[in-house]
Amino acid sequence: MIKTPKQPTTIIHPFNRSDQREAPMAAATSTVVGLATSSLSSPSSLNRKQTTLNSAFLRSTTTTRNPLRVSHASGGKYTCFERDWLRRDLNVIGFGLIGWLAPSSIPAINGDSLTGLFFGSIGTELAHFPTPPALTSQFWLWLVTWHLGLFICLTFGQIGFKGRTEDYFEK
Repeated sequence: MIKTPKQPTTIIHPFNRSDQREAPMAAATSTVVGLATSSLSSPSSLNRKQTTLNSAFLRSTTTTRNPLRVSHASGGKYTCFERDWLRRDLNVIGFGLIGWLAPSSIPAINGDSLTGLFFGSIGTELAHFPTPPALTSQFWLWLVTWHLGLFICLTFGQIGFKGRTEDYFEK
């Protein structure tokens, strides 16, 4: 009785693209398959007739979609946010600055305004420039208060302006 060797079969790996197929597997050689579809087999087994095994389980008819990939964002790179996530608008910056300068310029602190006290303390501290302001200087209080008010005004301005342009507040 003469035994004929089995014909090698081609195995389609689930991570392969639909065009690529693994090298045939012979009975005496082993195939090492990685994510990059590299295979190590004997050269003699490459010349044999191939039988293709197709399976609906291994090859999906639908394409998988990566939820992190955004079309036309960041040059096709993987991103979690829109490219223009800040949606910067110079109107918000301009109106926010004016919206903060107007109330902070009202003379409400012993006849002086917050803006006047802050800018005046800058001039006082620049008078002895190489020496930094002392920790007990009023400059720090006016600096933090003035900038905190500015950033709060800009934040609410961004929320209000963009919310209105995108119809967020409409019922």
